[in-house]
Amino acid sequence: MSMRSFATGAALAALILVAAPPPAAATAPPAAATAHADGQLSWAARQLGRQTLPPGDGWAAAGPGTTGGAAATPDQVSVVTTRAGLVAALGGDNATNAGNATPKIVYVAGTVDGFEGPDGHLLDCADLADPEYSLDAYLAAYDPAVWGRVAPSGPLEAARMRSVANQTRQTQINVGPNTTIVGLPGARLTGLTLMIDRAPNVIVRNLTLHDARDCFPAWSPTDGETGNWNSQYDQISVRRSENVWIDHNTFTDGDNPDSVQPSYFGRPYQVHDGSLDVTHTASLVTASYNRFVGRDKVLLIGSSNTVGPDVDRLKVTLHHNLFDSVLQRLPRVRFGQVDVYNNHYRLGGDGFAYAIGVGVQSAVHVENNHFSLAPGITAADLLHDWGGTAVTTRGNWVRAGADRARPVDLVAAYNAAHDPDLGADAGWTPTLRRGPVLPAPLVPLAVAALAGAGRLPL
Repeated sequence: MSMRSFATGAALAALILVAAPPPAAATAPPAAATAHADGQLSWAARQLGRQTLPPGDGWAAAGPGTTGGAAATPDQVSVVTTRAGLVAALGGDNATNAGNATPKIVYVAGTVDGFEGPDGHLLDCADLADPEYSLDAYLAAYDPAVWGRVAPSGPLEAARMRSVANQTRQTQINVGPNTTIVGLPGARLTGLTLMIDRAPNVIVRNLTLHDARDCFPAWSPTDGETGNWNSQYDQISVRRSENVWIDHNTFTDGDNPDSVQPSYFGRPYQVHDGSLDVTHTASLVTASYNRFVGRDKVLLIGSSNTVGPDVDRLKVTLHHNLFDSVLQRLPRVRFGQVDVYNNHYRLGGDGFAYAIGVGVQSAVHVENNHFSLAPGITAADLLHDWGGTAVTTRGNWVRAGADRARPVDLVAAYNAAHDPDLGADAGWTPTLRRGPVLPAPLVPLAVAALAGAGRLPL
């Protein structure tokens, strides 16, 4: 073995040791589950459910740290296989579960479908539609050639909003504080949103989140030059919450991507919103070792440009994630101090817009990431100015098309092709990082081996 191969192998071995889940907290109660859960859980799964975010692992380690449901008593440990079971494990009533602060650990087995009705049969969009709503009627009424370019209003728009309320009650699953949700091997949440709102101290790990579709997208005629369709439901939404750890999950639209949707009013009919959005004054979030695959909108940090409550909030760390064939918001940031390091970006395909959006009063630090770009995408396309002034980029490598990977100054590449220029100093240096920061050339190997659902030892 050459010295170079030995060094690379040693570095990867060290990385795997660093990235491996930490041992269960010494103060945790004995690993156990309820009578109906105990026989379904391996020792490794029980340990994983009790794990807490390691000290120093990104912004979610700040303040009290993130422990999720590690302190759950045995009667608050559940294995769920249905929507009804998930709601019951989170407190029993989806309307009030967001306020249930009892420590709890919820294991997901198999596929849980947000469209599952009370009798176990799957609902469709027609079942959730208000009697006075239909898409055909909506398209006829609000066609810009007929209605003009003003926001829809009147009885049909009101019926759409009632339909949205019906879907929200059905597919938005509310998560309370002090909760850990762990997917068992092959676990999948489909057609639903995990809503973490006013719910500090939450952990979500090892899940495939699939097709959180909106049955009733809104037409927004003043969004952009020609209007846009906008959807409401993220796969995970973090709002007004602190100390949230999103780890080793896979986010995908599966066989229902926005690219196969029709166009109405000359714009794509988008039925999906974000993968993981952190908004409405949320802060202290770490997203690590996740895969974001084949999606359009991925990570929005900050919900509006309005200066106010979001100032000094929206502190997020993104590390060792894979962004694979995704189009925009990787992330898009407003206001927050956001640390983006050791991620692999594998970008290409029709519709690619940008990777990192530098928004109003944002302070994004982009370090030692690896960008693998399909033909037609260049380093100059990776940043986008959404009203920001500066971004720190250092140690990043780019492989464009068939070229060799090489270090690239992302700010210089952007400024050479765009006006006005972005500054090169976001004004802060991250300190909350666990383990060594990998050199960018090692990032694709490490992320491929470790990121996504199914990589944790269960």
